[in-house]
Amino acid sequence: MSNQLTHYIGGKRVAGTSGRTAAVFNPATGAQSGTVDLASKSEVRAAVESAAAVRTEWANTTPLRRARILNKFLGILEDRSEELAAAITAEHGKVLSDALGEVTRGIEVVEFATGAPQLLKGEFTENVGTKVDSHSVRQPLGIVAGITPFNFPAMVPMWMFPVALACGNCFILKPSERDPSASLLMAEWLTEAGLPDGVFNVVQGDKEAVDALLFDADVTAISFVGSTPIAKYIYETATAQGKRCQALGGAKNHMIIMPDADMDQAVDALMGAAYGSAGERCMAISVAVPVGKETADTLIEKLVPRINELHVAPGTDPAAEMGPLVTAMHRDKVVGYIDKGVKEGAKLVVDGRGINLQGYEDGYFVGGTLFDDVTPDMSIYKEEIFGPVLSVVRTDDFETAADLVDSHEYGNGTAIFTRDGDTAREFAARTQTGMVGINVPIPVPMAFHSFGGWKASLFGDHHMHGPEGVRFYTKLKTITSRWPTGIRKGAEFVMPTMK
Repeated sequence: MSNQLTHYIGGKRVAGTSGRTAAVFNPATGAQSGTVDLASKSEVRAAVESAAAVRTEWANTTPLRRARILNKFLGILEDRSEELAAAITAEHGKVLSDALGEVTRGIEVVEFATGAPQLLKGEFTENVGTKVDSHSVRQPLGIVAGITPFNFPAMVPMWMFPVALACGNCFILKPSERDPSASLLMAEWLTEAGLPDGVFNVVQGDKEAVDALLFDADVTAISFVGSTPIAKYIYETATAQGKRCQALGGAKNHMIIMPDADMDQAVDALMGAAYGSAGERCMAISVAVPVGKETADTLIEKLVPRINELHVAPGTDPAAEMGPLVTAMHRDKVVGYIDKGVKEGAKLVVDGRGINLQGYEDGYFVGGTLFDDVTPDMSIYKEEIFGPVLSVVRTDDFETAADLVDSHEYGNGTAIFTRDGDTAREFAARTQTGMVGINVPIPVPMAFHSFGGWKASLFGDHHMHGPEGVRFYTKLKTITSRWPTGIRKGAEFVMPTMK
């Protein structure tokens, strides 16, 4: 164990000077794999100053040149996607195929951002008044920051920085200290692609680094993805400092299964959506809502053997379907929720506690878990568990199921499985949720659309990437112009009107 994970400031790795560090672990074995530096306020300030030194130059770089650098970065990502995925698996624990999928979804946003010249085109109107023209432009904000979670150490940063850079901003990334290696690889590859030193910086750290970014006057916007309590804190703190902020919080995503649904398709969807990445996804389906007793009974009957057959193993195992949780503390938290569900009276159909893998006894594993007869007053229903725990809430009719989704405090994503177009259309139109899947369990939009939830799942006015991302990372300026063609008129002291 000699891997020292540092900051990335001014185009190179920079060792920490705060004297504070944190251990990084391999979740499959429980062994420490490295140590990450934790930034102090002065180290965050050094990253901001590095960005400030090149802010104007980068903002004045043509969108086409910025796009070409991102295009080179895209090529590097495609060539080295397996290297990045391996780093994710080693520190997060997700299976390698899932890590590759994460990288692919991040690459899609980079592809979108390479269209910067098209994305940044403004509007023009000739003759808004006699011989008066008006046009608008979108200009960069300056220095922006992204604070990203452990569950997607490559994809979520790539939801942010490619669009920010394409728009002409400098970017400071504060990744999770639990799996920091991906951030350093991406930083080095951006430099290799030709990004000027200082335009992209990485500060490793904890709350001290987060607060330093929130209170630094030169950081004009903050993007965040994580739990709702922290999202709320970041949004309220950032906006109190006059910063623009988008803070994506937690989720409790429901999947309604109608009696006419293809049940085999629904079960396949639930298996991947509930247990993929060990449930550590903000878009994971954690609540199944079958409509009608027969639907519920059939669902349970088909799910149980599938969950029991889940191949739980280290992420490096090519046959693995589910890996470990990210830390021992998080594993214990998930097990605590299972204990609580039993205590509250839910029916534990499949118990993932106590799983023991030969040779990996110290890993942070929890097996797939299934609860039936869950009710809305239970903690396992109300709270985000962020683990491989699926709750089944039985309902008698569509109205009850739809109301269940709408009454939950979270509104990140939801899905309905049905063959009835009218039911699907009604649900999509009425649901108070930001992202909706129809026979699609995890409705994460493609990069040219935008990602984000409603209610307690999002704080701020803008969703991430896509057109909303461009709006978030730019400010609108509108210019109205008239060129004199004769003798100047005298001063006018009334409100200007167009004639």
